Order: sequence, then structure tokens, then C-alpha cells
Amino acid sequence: MNTREIEIASFTELLYAEAKPIWEKTHLHPFITGIANGNLPISAFIHYMKQDYLFLQEYAKLFAIASVKTARLDWSGRFAQIMTSTLQEEMSLHRGYAQRLGISQSELETAEPSFVMLAYTSYMLQIAHQGSLGEGLSALLPCMWSYQEIGKRLAQKTGVIDHPQYGEWVRMYSSDEFANSTDWLKGVLNEIARDSNKQELARMKQHFIAACKMEYLFWDMAYLEQTWP
Repeated sequence: MNTREIEIASFTELLYAEAKPIWEKTHLHPFITGIANGNLPISAFIHYMKQDYLFLQEYAKLFAIASVKTARLDWSGRFAQIMTSTLQEEMSLHRGYAQRLGISQSELETAEPSFVMLAYTSYMLQIAHQGSLGEGLSALLPCMWSYQEIGKRLAQKTGVIDHPQYGEWVRMYSSDEFANSTDWLKGVLNEIARDSNKQELARMKQHFIAACKMEYLFWDMAYLEQTWP
């Protein structure tokens, strides 16, 4: 990936093109189509909620690390804001669902973490700690960006956004607020990419694609109600 390519298209556009086959496969995953059709087994959704609750606790730490790593005060503040939103608003969505689905707070907090959840979050945290700010953002971005894409597509399908079971989940990830945070992160990564060398860009791309694959595996784990393969 050279400077000329960065000029032709933004770095995130190039990443999107590279990841598109994985993302299109994700949109066709039975967990996602099950939400779209309203026939996702509730047991799979419960398993997802438990694992995603554990995931978000680790995911929020990535924004804390980013907030510390950046020298820009405006970026630091926004990273901290997204961390708070993840811990409060997103996890509040999960707690609300848990209450309706008969999952106790204790069950949410003490659920056995799946292999995929552990592998995915461990990978992102390792990159965030050991890599550059750009590398860390490249690893965390696929989660937010793919959820935004999934939420947007699902919201366009008739009746999905008002579904009594899954509509609230779709409304969260198709919201303007969630899109704004995702778009801001993409803008930050594009800005970092413009000042990055070829080796750094290659590492960022590598982490982005790896995280996209792990996102797919997370849906697979949830649908199969799997803890350890």
C-alpha cells in the first residue's frame, strides 16, 4: 500500500474493500439472518448476550489505552467518551435484555468465557498495548464498523427495527449516535494513515483483517452456542 493508493482512496475505504468478502459472508450468517427474519433461536441470543457482555468489558479497555497513547487532547477525550458509552449504554442494553430473558446479573458476570471471546479480546488488547495507536485502532475498528453495517442493513428490512425481541438491539446499532462514533474513529485512522510509512500501513491492514475474521467467528460461536470448540 503506497502513498499513491492513499491519495486515490482513504485508508479505511481500502480496508473496507479488502474486508468486503468477509463482511458479506457475515451478513449472510444464520445469526444475522435469524435476527432479520425474527426466527433466531432465543437460546443462541442468550448465549450471545452473555459472551458479548464479557467482550464489552475488555473492549472498553481498548479505548482507555487509546486515550492514554494519543498526544491529542481532543482525541483523548473522545476515546474516553466512547469507553464510557460502551460501559454504560451498550452494557445497559445487555442488562435490560438479561432481565427480560431471565438471565441474572450474576450469570452475566460469571459466565464462562468462550475460546473465541478470549482469543479475540486477547488479540486486540495485545495489539493495543504493544503496537502503535494506529495499529490498536485498526484492531478495534472492525467490531464497531461491522455492527454499524449490520444495524443499518437490518433496519432497512421491513419490521425488523420494531421486532419485539430483537428490535431494540437493531435500533442501538443502527442509531445515528453509534454511526457518529464509528465514523469519527474511521476519520482518526485515516488521519494516522496519511502520516504512516509502508510497514506501519501493512501492520494496520493485517490487524484489521484479522479482527474481521474474528468478528465472523464470534457470530459463529454465538449461533452454535459454543464455549470451547
